[in-house]
Amino acid sequence: MIKRILPLIIIVVLAGVSWVIYLNPPKVQRGAPPQASRISVDTQVLAPTSFRIRVKSYGRVQPRTQSTLLPQVSGQIVWLNPDFRAGGFFEKDEELIRLDSRDYQAEVAQAEAALMEARQSLAEEQARSRQAAADWERLGNRGEAPPLVLRKPQLNAARATKASAEAKLSIARLNLERTRIRAPYAGRILETNVDLGQVVSSGTTLGQVYAVDVLEVRLPLQNRDLAYLRLPEEYRVEGQESFKPRVEIQSDLIRPERWQGSIVQTEGAIDATSRQLHVLAQVDDPYGEKAVDRVPLKVGQYVTAIIEGVEIEQALLIPNRAIYQGSYVYIVEEGALQRRDIRIAWQDENLALIEAGLEVGEQLVLTSLGQVVSGTQVRVRTPDADAAAQTADAKPSRGDAS
Repeated sequence: MIKRILPLIIIVVLAGVSWVIYLNPPKVQRGAPPQASRISVDTQVLAPTSFRIRVKSYGRVQPRTQSTLLPQVSGQIVWLNPDFRAGGFFEKDEELIRLDSRDYQAEVAQAEAALMEARQSLAEEQARSRQAAADWERLGNRGEAPPLVLRKPQLNAARATKASAEAKLSIARLNLERTRIRAPYAGRILETNVDLGQVVSSGTTLGQVYAVDVLEVRLPLQNRDLAYLRLPEEYRVEGQESFKPRVEIQSDLIRPERWQGSIVQTEGAIDATSRQLHVLAQVDDPYGEKAVDRVPLKVGQYVTAIIEGVEIEQALLIPNRAIYQGSYVYIVEEGALQRRDIRIAWQDENLALIEAGLEVGEQLVLTSLGQVVSGTQVRVRTPDADAAAQTADAKPSRGDAS
């Protein structure tokens, strides 16, 4: 009998247990599901600012005035200025080279003697002419005496001989003076081509010199920079003043040096090779008192020039590192990335001036992202947000506490 009712009892017990479990389900505390990870980015809130355009260019230092020393007479070099060497300085009209002058001194003496003879001959002819006029009147002749009687042709010839002798003396003295070779300005020796004892003739190259009052740098300009520069332009209008923008010449030949100058001229034609416009920068007195204890500029040296341009009010500037492929950037809108196409008005090595595509107050992404799509959720990284995130990560969740 017990064996028959045992299965029934087991079924009833299981049913009761199931009913109790159904009426009293177990309660388990669950933690909040983990949030999907977000990219942390640095941003910059766009704001307008006043900005002075500075255009960078490169060029080679060259003298404004450069001359080739050529003798105008022949002779042997008997003296050289101790500073007549590459790099030596000289003052205006300072003697640089002296040629043997004995032949020219003799020519001067001969010309002086010839002039004295011509003066004597002229004096004799003047006396004869006066005597002829007196004889004409003494003989009772009426009217003016003929020119031949008064010896006027002979008198004019004597005067011409005297003038010719004076001219020859001037030439002889000039040739004597030309044996002392000078430069018409204060300058510096670029190179020398002769030495003591050498015999030179008219046209022989003695050396190259240049003036030290001004040095120039010819600078090419990119077409995109022209709109942001005020360049000196010349017109056929009298009394017009030309604006001369400031320029800083940077030299790193031995150590960094800076030289202040100005743009003094804009060339009148586009360079046929580079298709660029060139301007001329000028540095005044590069070897004067201001250059003491500095590395001087060298002719032929390549330098960097920073030209001061116009000032732009309400300029919207962004760093170049935030620009992708030169055409778009990312901004953060409501916690998500958005791609923005931009148009750049002007750009240098560090900054870009935005013409269109961005608005004041937007959050520009500065972090390098690589290939991402618009709509990607991000977290703006700020010092306060980073500290809060680290605190939240350090606290245990409710699920972990249970």
